[in-house]
Amino acid sequence: MADEKKLVEDITSMDVDFAQWYTDVVRKAELCDYSSMKGCMVLEPAGYAIWEMIQQNLDKRFKDTDVVNCAMPMFIPESLLQKEKDHVEGFAPEVAWVTHGGLEPLQEKCCVRPTSETLFCDYYAKKIHSYRDLPKLQNQWCSVVRWEKTTRPFLRSREFWWQEGHTAHATAEEAQERTEQMLNVYADFCESDLAIPVVKGQKTEKEKFAGAIATYTIEALMHDGQALQCGTSHNFGDGFARAFDIQYTDKENKLQYVHQTSWGMTTRMIGAMIMVHGDNQGLKLPPHIAPTQVMIVPIMQHKEGVLDKANEIKAMLKKADVRVKVDDRDKTPGFKFADSEMRGIPVRLEIGPRDIQAGTAVLVRRDTNEKKVVELANLEAEVKELLEAIQANMYATAKAHVDNHTFAAKTIDEMEEILDKNTGFVKAMWCGCRECEDQVKEKTGATSRCMPFAQESLAETCINCGKPAKKMVYWGRAY
Repeated sequence: MADEKKLVEDITSMDVDFAQWYTDVVRKAELCDYSSMKGCMVLEPAGYAIWEMIQQNLDKRFKDTDVVNCAMPMFIPESLLQKEKDHVEGFAPEVAWVTHGGLEPLQEKCCVRPTSETLFCDYYAKKIHSYRDLPKLQNQWCSVVRWEKTTRPFLRSREFWWQEGHTAHATAEEAQERTEQMLNVYADFCESDLAIPVVKGQKTEKEKFAGAIATYTIEALMHDGQALQCGTSHNFGDGFARAFDIQYTDKENKLQYVHQTSWGMTTRMIGAMIMVHGDNQGLKLPPHIAPTQVMIVPIMQHKEGVLDKANEIKAMLKKADVRVKVDDRDKTPGFKFADSEMRGIPVRLEIGPRDIQAGTAVLVRRDTNEKKVVELANLEAEVKELLEAIQANMYATAKAHVDNHTFAAKTIDEMEEILDKNTGFVKAMWCGCRECEDQVKEKTGATSRCMPFAQESLAETCINCGKPAKKMVYWGRAY
């Protein structure tokens, strides 16, 4: 019993210290580890397996919209980065520079990509000549480097893994349509596969991506009430095209500049899943994204026929496209139960001599800890039905948390009072002035998360200055 108790005792209660709870879960579940390179993380097999599931699910969604994958270099010459002034100014504090090749200084220093807009623009300038070459719909899966001062596993590190999509279009309308389309892809992925409810909207001018004419975002609420940006989609208009001279000849044989978009989602989503769904026992992984959906734990596995039956069930479920493993380690069942719970495996299947004799097995849900005895003859159907029930319940639970931690304020004093007593989103009206946005942050510690597509009229005046309001904004303290 000591081993299984220690698994949970090593995890700080989230009510005592949420930040430490998060770190404990990440380390105990072996999702990632610290590296000798400060601010960089080692993505361990368990963490990478989750990232692979995210990749597979997102990649299919991208390809369903005709996006194709490619790969760009990791280095960007300084002269190329300097071509788009707003873009380079936005990233300047985070850029890591390479100044030497071996022992020789480089003739031109280059940066390790913080993002790849300039690389794609340089490429598109060479490949796009006619309207027949459009649209270009490309994506790459890679890591990028941003020299962050404060880091936290998955949420913010100097190197992280992501996908970045870059598209070029003939018209502004097509670019806007693609920008919104990819944001909707992200939102549906989060809600359908990660069981994370999100708020969709547009970033303010202050918060938009450097070089974009508009940035759209999906925002989620973590268990501790802090917000997390989960994915962004940017409309660049023709700004990058003019800086990089990306022109095409239209059907009237006239030269036009292309209109571009960019959109990305990162390994931060692993951190989001931990903080939205986890509990004091560890992870809770949504079945759609869990690398192992069912863990079979043989009871009294030394008894004749027990391991054979466990592996027989594994083969049957695997054939039915269930991701399943058998925990046949030389450990006690209690340890295996606690380990499976800590790693967030959606369903634990217990099978022992008595179960075999009765023609049954025990299914245990990770989300509710409920147990159910099922007939082996109906096991495949029961498991699949249970996985979908868990997926739906995890989303419903997360959605209820967001609903219960979303408030409305009409004055800045009211917002301060709400945030002092509660955690979560605060909806409030805004005049559109950058100065007011800054003052709200100074007074409350909350930043503008987005101007939601689903607008409400909560008051006629701005929460801060009293001038006529233009937009309803979601505000929140954020990671």
